[in-house]
Amino acid sequence: MDVANKSIGTLQGIPFKNLIGGPLSACIQAQNDAAMTSINFINNVCLNEDKETGEKSAIYVSFSFIQNGRKVVINVPLIAIVPIPYIAINSVDINFKATVNGVECESNEDTYSEEYKRDTSTKSQKRRGFFLNKNKKETKINTSFSTKRDSKSTQDSKFSVEATIDVAVHAGQESMPAGMAKILEMLGAAMDLCSPDGELSVNDTTFYAEKAPSSTPNDIIYLPVKVIAQYKTPEGLYDATNIMCDNGITGEENKMDKTREFEITLPKNTGAQGKQYVISCGDVQKVTITVLPKP
Repeated sequence: MDVANKSIGTLQGIPFKNLIGGPLSACIQAQNDAAMTSINFINNVCLNEDKETGEKSAIYVSFSFIQNGRKVVINVPLIAIVPIPYIAINSVDINFKATVNGVECESNEDTYSEEYKRDTSTKSQKRRGFFLNKNKKETKINTSFSTKRDSKSTQDSKFSVEATIDVAVHAGQESMPAGMAKILEMLGAAMDLCSPDGELSVNDTTFYAEKAPSSTPNDIIYLPVKVIAQYKTPEGLYDATNIMCDNGITGEENKMDKTREFEITLPKNTGAQGKQYVISCGDVQKVTITVLPKP
């Protein structure tokens, strides 16, 4: 395999899936954490949960101020006046650079050498009778031969791999979801002003009673009139529990509308001046109504 193929093989071994997918997975997890932060903020800061029923209700902030020369109390949902964290990742830029450098060196060396050595030496003498014939012959042969084989092979391969990844994440305040914007619009419209002592109201202050058929011409009997009273507490809630009418007239509470209905009947033969009644709720809130015979 040549250097180019080895470089390509090394480049293919780089974990691109982790290098590119890792930052994207981290951004998705961060977006999930941001959404949970918004949910926890709404639940823990802006809503109140009933421990018995588990029902959640908006937390209201109440404060008083002077308007048109009188003191009034305003009740505002907390969620409508505090900024809700909606942080979102707008864009993710991933810049990736991979560099592979390959160097391969190969060196072969072969040496042959042979050595052989051999020594041969021969001596001879001749003897004749009792006399030694000094005829000396000596032969000496030297043979040398050497052989040697050395083999050396060297191969070096060097590779340098460099991977660089730059991740730029851009996040900012995201626009409010459409559903949440609609809820805040409704809560904004629900802001209300009321008196620090509460407000007692009736459907009218002057009522006309019609004459009822009577078998006695000299006695004039009147049909009852219906008076509907409603009381708003300083907290902005409607409560008809303590609404009363004088002269011992009892009313019936309408729990759905949070009102109390009174049926008031004029005494027979009441004159044109009619009769007055007082609708009250506590010691402060009182409304005087007048019931007149219908002409």
